[in-house]
Amino acid sequence: MNRRMKLSAVLSTALGGVALLAGLTMPLAAQAQAWPAKQPIKLVAVFPPGGSVDQVSRILQPVLQQALGQTVIVENKGGASGSIGAGQVAAAAPDGYTFAVVFDTHGVNPSLIPNLPYDARKDLTTVAMLGTSAMVVSTHADTPYKTFADVVAAAKAGKNLSYGTIGNGSLGHLAMTLLTRSAAVDITHVPYKGGGPLMQDALAGHVPLAIGSVFVSKPHIDSKRLRPLAVTTDKRSAQLPDVPTLAESGYAGFNAPAWWAVLAPAKTPAEIVARVNSEINKALQLPDVAAKLAAQGIVVNIGTPAAAQTFVENQMDTWAKVVKDNHIKAD
Repeated sequence: MNRRMKLSAVLSTALGGVALLAGLTMPLAAQAQAWPAKQPIKLVAVFPPGGSVDQVSRILQPVLQQALGQTVIVENKGGASGSIGAGQVAAAAPDGYTFAVVFDTHGVNPSLIPNLPYDARKDLTTVAMLGTSAMVVSTHADTPYKTFADVVAAAKAGKNLSYGTIGNGSLGHLAMTLLTRSAAVDITHVPYKGGGPLMQDALAGHVPLAIGSVFVSKPHIDSKRLRPLAVTTDKRSAQLPDVPTLAESGYAGFNAPAWWAVLAPAKTPAEIVARVNSEINKALQLPDVAAKLAAQGIVVNIGTPAAAQTFVENQMDTWAKVVKDNHIKAD
């Protein structure tokens, strides 16, 4: 074979490889180009109705529906601290028609739940951070506790106390675990299946203490049925300016914000992820949406998918250490 024939053969092979690669990538490109005309888009809220994940999803739904020109449906898929809904999305086709709205438990579940049926880092990708919020330690208005120090004093005096959270291994659970260890007191944990059920029992006085986001707690604080004792962020909440932080209450450096994010199945086309991220960022800046979120204590987050992914992975690393150090187990 002479030099010219060899060069021709090499070029033919190279062009064949390019054609094959184009053939493999064209379906994804065509899929991204046609999106979202094919079918309705599903937002899987990974907690039951009534809690903050459900409410945030329903604030986003009409705005995204209008922006994308396609029906957007909120589907509640609660259970196992949000991992059942997240697992459903991880297993969904990466075609831009299924997304998850998750809470901060998503950052805890990989270290807490044995044999999780998906890899939170590899099977899901973060589309956007929605925002962060303080959590509030509150008590029923009829209890005698006016500060968190009152709670600690009662526990040290032998009072049998319990606190409710949105679930075992939730950020509220981990925060209270750190607090009770720091205070050297024993307060029993009572897990609920979401913010709605937690608030129902807190309002009924069935559980003396509750820890939940400002989003889910503030309406009942405003109605004077719950009394706030402290917030979990290192700065006071703009929505509850008179409520001290736990750092101010004697726990220096304490900071555990709640957070919400939108995820998609891994391998969802980058063009679709970027478009949804862009529309979410626009939605969060709309006066009506921003007001609804701010009224519930949520500080909105505007950023890229890459920045959101970094935040979520950092949360996984942070809370994995807390779960390990405190021997926290799933139910």
